[in-house]
This record gives sequence, C-alpha cells and structure tokens, in this order.
Amino acid sequence: MKLILDRYAYLDSPLHRWQQGYKLIGLLSLIFAFAVIQNIWLLPLMVIITWVLFSLSEIPVGFLIKRLRYPSWFIFAVVILLPLISGTTPILQLGYLTIKQEGSWQAILISVRFFCILTVSLVLFGTAPFLNSIKAMRSFGMPRVIVDMTLLSYRYLEELGEMLTTMQRAMKLRGFKARGFNRRTLKVFAQLTGSILIRSYERSSRIYQAMILRGYGSQISKKKQKKIEFDQSDRYSLRATITVVTMAILLIVLEAILPSFP
Repeated sequence: MKLILDRYAYLDSPLHRWQQGYKLIGLLSLIFAFAVIQNIWLLPLMVIITWVLFSLSEIPVGFLIKRLRYPSWFIFAVVILLPLISGTTPILQLGYLTIKQEGSWQAILISVRFFCILTVSLVLFGTAPFLNSIKAMRSFGMPRVIVDMTLLSYRYLEELGEMLTTMQRAMKLRGFKARGFNRRTLKVFAQLTGSILIRSYERSSRIYQAMILRGYGSQISKKKQKKIEFDQSDRYSLRATITVVTMAILLIVLEAILPSFP
C-alpha cells in the first residue's frame, strides 16, 4: 500500500521548477475557484485547465489513476443517487426508477469538480518534495501543531499501510480466505481493524514520548523563527502564480455573470 504523493518530485517539468511557496498560492486559489463553480457551462474550461496543468507536470497517468481510485468510492454513491432523488423533470423511466434531469446535471457537476480538484491537488503536492510543501505552509503562518501533525500523519500512513499488508499476508498464509460477508469473515476483519488501531495507538504514544525526550514543545527563540520561503528574484514562479491566480479570478467572474444551466 503506497501512499507517497511526491514519488515523481525529481522530474524537471515546468511545474517542478515553480517555487513551492508561489505554487501553493496559485493552485490553492484555482482549487477554491473550482469549488465555487455551479455553472455547467464552465465545466469544459475547468477540464481544459486541469488537463494542461497535469500535462505540464509530466506525472504519469497511471499514478493519477491509482491515487483517484480510492477517493472515487466516497463520491460514487452520491453520483448514483442524485439522478434518482433530486429534481422534478424526468428524462428516463426504468421500471420503478425515474432518472431526473436536474439530478443528472448535479451529478455531472459534482463529478467533474471532484476529479479536477483532486487532480490539481495531486499536481500541487506531487511536483515537489512533501517537506518543501510543509515548509511553504509553515511560512504562511500555519500553526506549528497543525504542520507537525500533517507531517507525522503523512509519514506514518505509509507505515500503517505496510503493517496492514503484512497482516493480510499472514492471514492468507494461515489459510484465511474471504468468502462473502458472512459472520466469520466479518469477525476476522473486525479483529484485524482492532489490531491495527491498537498498534497505531501504541506506536503514536512511543513516537510522542520520544519527541518529548528530544525537546519537542520547548519555546523557540525569536532568532530561530521561520523565514518566508520566497525568492522574489524568481520571475518564472512569480509569472506562473499571477497567470494561475488570474485564471481563478476569471472563473469566479464567469460564474457570476453567465446564466445558469439548464
């Protein structure tokens, strides 16, 4: 189970050369613009912008598909149910089920926004080492506790994934085979989940104690406070940020002035 987002941070694409602090400003503004879009007419423009950014990042398509596979299940049920329960204009009758026009458009809108936002997020954190992203967020004044929690969560999700893989392999070697959702299978999965939760809690306690012993939480002198991670002489990053922020503003303006559809 691999959760590494910055596996291709070593590439030399235009987005990899974009300074991470500036990149956070530009792509987060674009993600915010995507999130407020409610007009169907703007969806093709969102897809084009997302495709251009992903193409410029030179990240393999297979890597994107693997990262979108699991989050997609969270939205799949919503997309399936919306055409059936939302709206009043029927467009197709399937027995007792009625597919409605308004719900179908809402499902398309939610799906496109979902995949565009996740793709841009992957580009944001996949084109630079994750530690650089953490430093950039810290430079914006994000509380130190939140930054530390983000870094530790990212670091140990990978280890929890390896722990889960090891336990699943041990179960197979002992002859366990999942055969439907019967009582025995559910009992084994419940025990597996409980074991992972207990082990993760014990691991987090040991890590926290080790951090305390090494001085974590002590006051930092003013001389050692963070510095803004911006190179103002990097005109390429500045131009890229201005371009992307302008696109985000343009999307919001178009959302305000274009007529709604349908």
